[in-house]
Amino acid sequence: MCGPRYCTEEDAQNARRVGELLAERGAVTVCGGGVGVMAAVAAGARAKGGLVIGIRPNGTKEGASADLSATIVTNMGEARNAIIVWSADVVISIGGSWGTLSEVALAMRRGDVPVIALGGWRVVEADGTAVPGIRHVGTPEEAIAEALGS
Repeated sequence: MCGPRYCTEEDAQNARRVGELLAERGAVTVCGGGVGVMAAVAAGARAKGGLVIGIRPNGTKEGASADLSATIVTNMGEARNAIIVWSADVVISIGGSWGTLSEVALAMRRGDVPVIALGGWRVVEADGTAVPGIRHVGTPEEAIAEALGS
């Protein structure tokens, strides 16, 4: 689960709902473990009894969401985005920021993981066509259906 620390209320609501739906389906949620979209997805998953792993960029647990089940401290800065992506079976992004875009790019580069975008930026080729492979959805329910099947 990827998304910005500074997000809209709509993105936070969508992230919370995605977290709830992931937990209801028994999926483990892996995220950056901070504020914004990360905190919202963690809160949603924990509210439904889900397991949430936060991959932190700094060398301490400072700033980690209280709703994490476990916190992994990396002291790797933004490079921790690669850990999030390589730990995922599916990458869902909500909203957009440069960090979120880097996670989407890493997932696309990885090539063997579905990438689902709920809101945020639409990545396009120079000719204006959408970058193939990113599945754009409009609701948390559609994101989970794409990620885990109906």
